[in-house]
Amino acid sequence: MTKQTGIKNPNANLNDFQINDVKNAFWNLKPNLLIEDTLRRNQGTLTQNGTLCIKTGKFTGRSPKDRFIVKDNITESTVDWNDINKPFEPAKFDNLFNKVTSYFKGKDVFIKDAAVGNDPTYQIKVRVFAEHSWSANFVHNMFIRLDNDQLMTFEPEWVVYVAPGFLADPVVDGTRSSNFSIINFEKKKIIIGGTGYTGEIKKGMFSVLNYDLPHHYNVLSMHCSANVGKSGDTSVFFGLSGTGKTTLSADPNRNLIGDDEHGWSDQGLFNFEGGCYAKCIHLSEEKEPDIFKAIKPGAILENISFHPGTCRPDYDDTSITENTRVSYPIHHIENHFKPCTAESPKNIFFLTCDAFGILPPLSKLTVDQAMFYFISGYTAKVAGTEEGVLEPQATFSACFGAPFLPLHPNDYAQLLGEKIKDNNVNIWLVNTGWTAGSYGEGHRISLKHTRQLISSVLNNDFDDISFTNFDVFNLQIPSYCEGIPGDLLHPRNSWADKDAYDQKRNELANLFNKNFEKFESKVSNNIKKSAPSQMASLVV
Repeated sequence: MTKQTGIKNPNANLNDFQINDVKNAFWNLKPNLLIEDTLRRNQGTLTQNGTLCIKTGKFTGRSPKDRFIVKDNITESTVDWNDINKPFEPAKFDNLFNKVTSYFKGKDVFIKDAAVGNDPTYQIKVRVFAEHSWSANFVHNMFIRLDNDQLMTFEPEWVVYVAPGFLADPVVDGTRSSNFSIINFEKKKIIIGGTGYTGEIKKGMFSVLNYDLPHHYNVLSMHCSANVGKSGDTSVFFGLSGTGKTTLSADPNRNLIGDDEHGWSDQGLFNFEGGCYAKCIHLSEEKEPDIFKAIKPGAILENISFHPGTCRPDYDDTSITENTRVSYPIHHIENHFKPCTAESPKNIFFLTCDAFGILPPLSKLTVDQAMFYFISGYTAKVAGTEEGVLEPQATFSACFGAPFLPLHPNDYAQLLGEKIKDNNVNIWLVNTGWTAGSYGEGHRISLKHTRQLISSVLNNDFDDISFTNFDVFNLQIPSYCEGIPGDLLHPRNSWADKDAYDQKRNELANLFNKNFEKFESKVSNNIKKSAPSQMASLVV
């Protein structure tokens, strides 16, 4: 007889979700009980201030090659099938689903009922069945928490099954390896196995929202951070890892709406989540005070090490992974914006870490250029970030979130363009990377200068400033910004060897154009014309 404890809808039946003959079913336990359970099972330790620290096992990051979408009548003609959105057969999903649910037999299972989407109109109710208590605790931190009355009447729309200890047989089950994350839009289920990395849970539901909201509701789903000023003006920050998305949105003079996932409807902006999932590598109170202070009881540190002989985290230790993480409820951020909803943005920033030292630190985009750079999703890797990377390498991730986008990038770009026009939004391209030379020769643009440029945008300082054209890329650069060296605004002026700059600029332009070729068949001519000019092609 299964023992069931916790807060639940009295009508909720485990058998309805194919969870049978489990040892104990723990429903919606509070964080303190989940933490106690994790410690009791020796699956975690406490830091010196009482924060839970866990290890996620073999996988300390997402495994994008092992993510699949079931190809059925719903998704066959709507999903953009590619190397990221890999199809999975319905029959094989059913067989693997049966194996995953059977795996829970005789084991304890932790159930969390929650929601995603802070706008009630578009909110999705989610039930998560987890093998480990710390996985359920992660859901509590990251999804939208419900009160007891809501839990007593809860009916899930989507169900997620998380079984890190279950290993698939690729030959029999149709997976690539023993770990997997598979989304079934017809049955509204996600199965995750063979990996304990908690980010698979949140990114699975993010992928669901990235399909449902644009496809069914004309709501733009975005991989971005967002904050709001004292006057109610909203800003959005897009950017890939290492570009400063979290850092620049954490502004002591503005309130944080969210750090990763948002929707943009006709009514305004809303955070998808109820928490933050921040990187911890090289974290310090001086550089990231908001994140540092948010690491307190209730937060979950992942894959960090301790200073020898202590329970004090060593955030510079990369012996386990460089992708050390912390999840915490958004109320751990002192200046978070409590409604988690706001007006449509006034300014949108595309952040790129250009290690080639070519792009200006700030430039203004037209609507068509915004759609081009949104689809491109450019940044650059530098030496040492990945094995085999010895010099700067251009990286393009469509819409700044390609691994989570089931639809074609143009679908998201068209929505972005419409909303920019409807709301008269200013779009800015911000280079947080190098100047005065490429990586290894020049230097990285200081965070102080980047913050000053963004502050000048938010303070409307550029309203009366003239702009000049940036050759080849045809971007508009402000001619002046208080506190910013003139050579920094115009990157060619910062290079000692102007010919070397021109050559490198043309090389980067060619990389943009080459990357965009795969999108050209589905985008408008105006977007195509926003690509770097063909003078770049003169350099081979």
